[in-house]
Amino acid sequence: MSSQQIIDVWMQHPTQKFINHPMFDSLRQWMKIGKVEQDIPAQFTISAMDAAQVNKGLICSWYNTEGPLISNEAVAQLVTQYPDRFVGIASVPLNKPVPAVLELRRCVQELQFKGLRIIQWLWNLPATHAYYYPLFAECVQLGVPVCLQVGHTGPLMPSEVGRPIPYIDQIAIDFPNLKIVCGHIGYPWTTEMIAVATKHKDVYIDTSAYAANRFPPELVAYLKAHGKNKVMFGSNYPMITPAKCLQALEQLQLSEEVTQKFLYENAVKVFALDDSF
Repeated sequence: MSSQQIIDVWMQHPTQKFINHPMFDSLRQWMKIGKVEQDIPAQFTISAMDAAQVNKGLICSWYNTEGPLISNEAVAQLVTQYPDRFVGIASVPLNKPVPAVLELRRCVQELQFKGLRIIQWLWNLPATHAYYYPLFAECVQLGVPVCLQVGHTGPLMPSEVGRPIPYIDQIAIDFPNLKIVCGHIGYPWTTEMIAVATKHKDVYIDTSAYAANRFPPELVAYLKAHGKNKVMFGSNYPMITPAKCLQALEQLQLSEEVTQKFLYENAVKVFALDDSF
């Protein structure tokens, strides 16, 4: 895989405030790491990318009801410092509809971010809630995808808001021109997620938070067949490294065409990325 270009569509460069947040206590215990004493240098994340031969990472900010855990400004600074390695994905204060739309617009038009990420369990609100719809409309207007979380949650938060059916299905019906990237596979509702991605032309799946040896069999079968244009690689770094995610990829016995689409081409197309790197 040495000559294969790779894009990781779900990464965070963690701030101290982010990685030490109490909601991640269970994840830190599972990862066998403690709280950090200072912000992590960008080179640490770049080294993790290099270890997996990842060319570019789509790094996102994080907002919850407290405000930014990783700000859009912090993401923009990293993209400015390392434009050949990082692409920005915005996050906004979901519970403040007008400021949220204005901030998304600023991030795309001024900072050149390539999408919006909303993590539903942070708000305990499904993607059909009224707060989301102005942002979905703005994504369509700006021509950028919205990235959502599907499946159960790692942190000890309710998982129901991450169900593909009815929530992703309904927003895809309401916004037929909205590109929707569904991260974390959708487990334990993977079959639902595949059905929704098959039904709607602009619904996609990313494999963040799962190593290749843990992909459900139905997802592997989908990836090899009619889902070859619908699935993208993501890691969810720093919760799991890109190298760990890709370690067993060859065991899936994907064709060269499918591998290229999964690791690179689908991300370039969906996020309208420059493919000259």
